[in-house]
Amino acid sequence: MNWTQIKSQFPNCWVLVGVLSAHNEGDFRYPNDMEVLENFPDSVAAMKRYRELHLQDRQREMLVLHTSREAVEIEERRWVGVRA
Repeated sequence: MNWTQIKSQFPNCWVLVGVLSAHNEGDFRYPNDMEVLENFPDSVAAMKRYRELHLQDRQREMLVLHTSREAVEIEERRWVGVRA
């Protein structure tokens, strides 16, 4: 699904989406195809579920978004240095 389809199917709510395909432009990442894993009435519940799924599969690209957003544009930040 693209973002327009998700917005129309899940109006004014929080969604946890799995990114199936995406592309980068400069410092931004743009999802092309997504699947809605779950929808939520608030961000706290959405983030709790994100953490649960992320612990099961750390390689899976997932996002928590509110469907009031016009577009999905994710700024990527590069981490430099040692992480403990």
